[in-house]
Amino acid sequence: MPDAETMFQALVAKDSSFEGIFVAGIRTTGIFCRPSCSARKPRPENVEFFPRAGDALAAGYRPCLRCRPMEANGEAPDWLRPVLRAIDADPMKRWTSQDLREAGVEPARARRWFQAHHGMTFLAYLRSRRMGQAFSRLKNGSGVTEAALETGFDSLSGFCDAFRRSTGQTPTRSVTLHPLKVAQFPSPMGPLVAAADDEAVYLLEFWDRRMLETQFSILEKRIGAVFFPGTSDPIRQLEREIALYFGGKLKRFRTPVRSHGSDHQQQVWQALMEIPYGQTVSYSQLAASIGRPASTRPVARAVGENRLAIIIPCHRVVGHDGQLTGYGGGLWRKRHLLNLEQR
Repeated sequence: MPDAETMFQALVAKDSSFEGIFVAGIRTTGIFCRPSCSARKPRPENVEFFPRAGDALAAGYRPCLRCRPMEANGEAPDWLRPVLRAIDADPMKRWTSQDLREAGVEPARARRWFQAHHGMTFLAYLRSRRMGQAFSRLKNGSGVTEAALETGFDSLSGFCDAFRRSTGQTPTRSVTLHPLKVAQFPSPMGPLVAAADDEAVYLLEFWDRRMLETQFSILEKRIGAVFFPGTSDPIRQLEREIALYFGGKLKRFRTPVRSHGSDHQQQVWQALMEIPYGQTVSYSQLAASIGRPASTRPVARAVGENRLAIIIPCHRVVGHDGQLTGYGGGLWRKRHLLNLEQR
């Protein structure tokens, strides 16, 4: 773990980038919290830190009811999972408040959760998923009227207006765009965000990476991507493989991926894939491996522009002296990944 002063400052700042690296036990209350817990912060002498929730439990602390440190960060809570499964089974259903209540969920609670985790209300999330389904139908050759009716829109004009707001294009011109579904799923180091179509994954990043919006923008420019909430077979396969990877049971990912970039970027990313599991190389060694020993800086830039975290293992590149240097997900995550693989 980091030193106690660093962890206390993270606790005071509610710094979510430290999720997964420690939990904090509060001696005065007997509870333990995530680093990002919104509860009032205690005095330094009243806090002790643990690497895992299980260690805090063993020391006699109870999990905080506000930040719920026993739940995998990024995972949907138990009370919402039946609703999410129902949505996946029938994305076209137009849910009402009564439907939610019959599923045992208060509408206001669902609205707050979706606003906090997806930046939109529950109803907006449903509309966006339906729009993603409509986009897929248009790409597969359906007519505009057919797509509108199949996805639950009451009028063709309403469908066209909603489609234009979502994509910036009219339905008839949308065939030039590339729809990608975006899903979030948990990992021991915080939520991961994946973007994929029905054939491959195009993006995998930690949800709090500062360049995440930039990576989405690059896909918009390079392949004409438009993004909708949802999931696909490659995302589901990737979620299973991520769990195996963190369990120490998988060394190479089999999920199909697409890594659009310049020739130089593709060359660097391919070289990253050839670094053996559990080993590291320096940036200068990586540059030499592609026949460009004098191009350390451009190579380092291409490493940082990788959009497939963990799958393309840019975390295996270190400084010339073996010290950890830049990682988009945070150096503490890089350290954790290397420790996992070397262990």
